[in-house]
Amino acid sequence: MPHEERLAVIRRGVVREMARLGLEFTVDGAVVRGPGTTAVAVRDHAERGTTGHVDLGYVLQLGRGDGPVVWDCAAGFGGDDAEQLDNAVMIWAGTTATAVLQLLDGGHAFSTPEFPGWRVVQSPAATFGTGSELLADWLAEQHSSPALAAAVLPELLPGQVNGVKLFFGGKAGHDVAEVRVNGRVSSAASRALRAQDWPRGERLCWARLFLVFAPEPEALPERAAAPAPPRRGLARWWRGRR
Repeated sequence: MPHEERLAVIRRGVVREMARLGLEFTVDGAVVRGPGTTAVAVRDHAERGTTGHVDLGYVLQLGRGDGPVVWDCAAGFGGDDAEQLDNAVMIWAGTTATAVLQLLDGGHAFSTPEFPGWRVVQSPAATFGTGSELLADWLAEQHSSPALAAAVLPELLPGQVNGVKLFFGGKAGHDVAEVRVNGRVSSAASRALRAQDWPRGERLCWARLFLVFAPEPEALPERAAAPAPPRRGLARWWRGRR
């Protein structure tokens, strides 16, 4: 699929998925504009050999060159390019975008001793693949993970909104564990995640969730809208949620 056509598919997907979350977004050139000063910027890197892979940046203060942008990458599955891209945007909306909306809503952030000085919002967990209910159950029972927190905390940019993605799963002997902080792989945090006792089975299944960290206190743009209700399987990795 040509580059510009791929970008058009991604932008239409963002409009569709944000509408499912109850928000009106419209395509405006290279960005997809939302309520107030919010928008979604779109990047495509099919040239890297990942045809179902998208980069999406949730812009919180459009027009401010130094304003916060929460970047994340997502990969989708499907029979052709369009289906893969649509699936990637859907996964992004259900995790990353939902976490950002909860931050903007103002009532979902929580403080935790593992991250002093930060307010944290965690997305619902997306699990998929054969036997993924085992991962969902494990996530629902999790609490504090000091080793993971200790690895993530030094990589958070002070005074800024930060995004952290966790992706892990696979099967026994062929598992994957990746933590990205502001779009970059954190080797230390990825090792800490791999060391966790999440279930490894004989079938392929994965889990994905996203966390947003905002300095406390943090001035945020006007409330966009209340997000959709959290999906089942919301995992609380750290204690202290109020």
